[in-house]
Amino acid sequence: MGRPGTYAAVIGDSFRAGSTVLPRGRAGELSREAFDVRRAAGTAAVLEDFIDRVGRARRDESGSGENGRGGEGGVSGLALVALLGIPLGLFLTTRRMRRRRQQREDLEKVKDLAREDLIALGEEIRALEIDVDMPDADPVAKQEYARAVECYQGADDSWNRARRAQDIEPVTALLEEGRFVMTSARSRLEGRPLPERRPPCFFDPRHGPSDTNVEWAPPGGLPRPVPACSADAQRVQDGYEPDSRQVPVGGRMTPYWNAGPAYMPWAGGFFGGFGGGGLVPGLFIGSMLGAGFGGFGFPDEASAGEGDGSDFGDFGGGGGFGDFGGGGDFGGGGDF
Repeated sequence: MGRPGTYAAVIGDSFRAGSTVLPRGRAGELSREAFDVRRAAGTAAVLEDFIDRVGRARRDESGSGENGRGGEGGVSGLALVALLGIPLGLFLTTRRMRRRRQQREDLEKVKDLAREDLIALGEEIRALEIDVDMPDADPVAKQEYARAVECYQGADDSWNRARRAQDIEPVTALLEEGRFVMTSARSRLEGRPLPERRPPCFFDPRHGPSDTNVEWAPPGGLPRPVPACSADAQRVQDGYEPDSRQVPVGGRMTPYWNAGPAYMPWAGGFFGGFGGGGLVPGLFIGSMLGAGFGGFGFPDEASAGEGDGSDFGDFGGGGGFGDFGGGGDFGGGGDF
């Protein structure tokens, strides 16, 4: 900025401050005090409290017990509130609009993906209808077929009522159950061994229940056992890429596990019922497959800006308050 003054910044979830007109470190102390007292009331309340504390500190520093200087400080404080309040209001409004837009986009993504699964299950149900209607068909297979139809109808109804990306999780949970009972019914009708109740194939749940766990690692990630159908397990063991479910991201197709956390509810319905509470988040944030988004081609927000030229640099000027970026901490504020 090149102008002397006291600066406060909300950077991600952190509140920091520095000053060229207060003693070194004093702005940090005031921001920490404001943060500790008003953090529960939100960002705007913390900033307003900080402004008040800075105003009082300036008056104390200048010894302005006189009416003239005190009035000037009060006017300056009000001006600072106004100057910060307007951009803060715009920032909060813009952030809400971005969040709502992102939520709509996320919903569209997972609804499109879940619709493909609905269509696939519906086609399997229709393909088995004739066999189930045969007079000598296994009665248990008929019951399982009927349950598959119920799952399909319930998933379709939930899909139509989905208003958030999170609403897709019960859709895919029903699809997973429907596909399993369909697989079981088909095995009974064909006289084959019944399938084990296992999670679906990790690479594409449309492949049906997994047959085994296979040691696999995404590009840049660590190897981990994942459930796989026999075909994908064989491909991995032979050194080939598995047949992963592809979704559009930035104009290109990429495996769903590399497409960001928007797809987490979709995956959660398929895998959450098998102790996937730890599996599913790990697929998207790196706790299971390692390397986080950075390993999957997505930058880690926690490290963005460090050493990449996006530093704020040294404010300098006047008394200066050191480097305001690069993850440094000036002793002020805290994490919201």
